[in-house]
Amino acid sequence: MKNTIMLEVKNLTKRFGPLVGGFTAVDDVSFAMREGEIVGLLGPNGAGKTTTIQMLLGVLEPTSGTVSYFGKTLKEHREEILEKVNFSSTYTNLPWRLTVRENLTWIAQLYKMKNRKQRINEIIETFKLQDIEKKSIAQLSAGQKTRVNLAKSFINYPKILLLDEPTASMDPDIAAYLRELILERRKEHNMSIIWTSHNMAEVEEMCDRVVFINKGKVIADDTPEKLAKTIENAHVELMIRDGLQRAIAFAKEKGLTYQIDRRSIIVDVKERQIAPFLREIMEKGIRYDEISIEKPTLEDYFLEVANNEGT
Repeated sequence: MKNTIMLEVKNLTKRFGPLVGGFTAVDDVSFAMREGEIVGLLGPNGAGKTTTIQMLLGVLEPTSGTVSYFGKTLKEHREEILEKVNFSSTYTNLPWRLTVRENLTWIAQLYKMKNRKQRINEIIETFKLQDIEKKSIAQLSAGQKTRVNLAKSFINYPKILLLDEPTASMDPDIAAYLRELILERRKEHNMSIIWTSHNMAEVEEMCDRVVFINKGKVIADDTPEKLAKTIENAHVELMIRDGLQRAIAFAKEKGLTYQIDRRSIIVDVKERQIAPFLREIMEKGIRYDEISIEKPTLEDYFLEVANNEGT
């Protein structure tokens, strides 16, 4: 990964409505993305992610702040920049009456490309669209529509991709294939990617860094691993052989969050307290056959931020 900054966002702000009584959707957001980097843009619903993406694409005009690609401002070099940028979203509809191939052909016309027909054939093969290329968008399943949206975002050999829920509604095998494909293309072409998703396991797998937005502000900018480590609690799952009710009573007594799954109890315990917790469980005469300890994940971080949103 190089140190060249491909995308730089400075003090980006978007207000809707009057100065008094209006709503600030994005509030002084700043971050940068380097060449070859995959950056997750995350946050609870209503955090300002979509508005930020729309400003990165030039669909919305910022109230203040700047968006720069390749060292040039989007406002002054829009046409030049968008030749090298593309976008995919599960929430964007392509023309419904056109077939998959017709949509790709129409989109290819928007870019200064050589051998458009050859490129469309490559995209159809790479994204495994052969079986649906003659179907209209209206005939496709939700997962197929998402795949076509993702496929069209690669058509112009972009240097920067903005991907919004790029594998939503897909079958697991197709989603896994496309994640691997994206990583391959990133490596081959040193592509930089903004990735938004509610699938935290996918974000942990794909993203080098995460920019977390809440209430329009950036509240964290770090690796998924480091964000996960800010959460103290681990999940300890015990398959109880004898004493499930005593285990429940013990968790309540200690004020621990727990879940019951048949004969298992899953308890949230601070990592440093796991050993004392297990010792006390044994002292209570509670016996278990299996134990599983899951360290904090990015999803735990996401949930903590979302749960504290109103505080």
